[in-house]
Amino acid sequence: MSDNRQSLSDLAALTGAAAAAPKPEAPAYTSDAGVAPEVPAEPTAPLREQILDAQGRAYATGRRKDAVARVWLKPGTGKITINGRDQEVYFARPTLRLVINQPFDIAERTGQYDVVATVKGGGLSGQAGAVKHGIAQALTRYEPVLRTPVKRAGFLTRDSRAVERKKYGKAKARRSFQFSKR
Repeated sequence: MSDNRQSLSDLAALTGAAAAAPKPEAPAYTSDAGVAPEVPAEPTAPLREQILDAQGRAYATGRRKDAVARVWLKPGTGKITINGRDQEVYFARPTLRLVINQPFDIAERTGQYDVVATVKGGGLSGQAGAVKHGIAQALTRYEPVLRTPVKRAGFLTRDSRAVERKKYGKAKARRSFQFSKR
């Protein structure tokens, strides 16, 4: 029994001695000139490269519900063309035009880029969401610095919500047929 107590006291003495011992400092690295290089205070995110096609445009694909939009972005006067028509003609509702221009408002680039988009599938609301997603993607490819504010606003994330499929024995996805007691 006394041996066991002795070994416990030896362990306590060892841990106490280890805590009292000075900790070794990290080696100081120096450059060729003999001066320690400055270390940035916070790590900076790696800057992405600008991705452009042969005509100097940024291309991206946007998706929402069943709609798919192909978007080309280039510097210009702020003209937005969808399927060969102006945005006021294609999206007659002001709310849909507001949805399309959200990425430019967040990035503070309103009226600085021309957009040419082709959209297929879905309804007008889904197509507007697809164009918004495509514009946000293309904007970050043309100006990688804008990725942070556009991503924080949630415009780079594809909204995966879609219509639930109809089930057999039901009138719609969940709606039952009218019940008749007799």
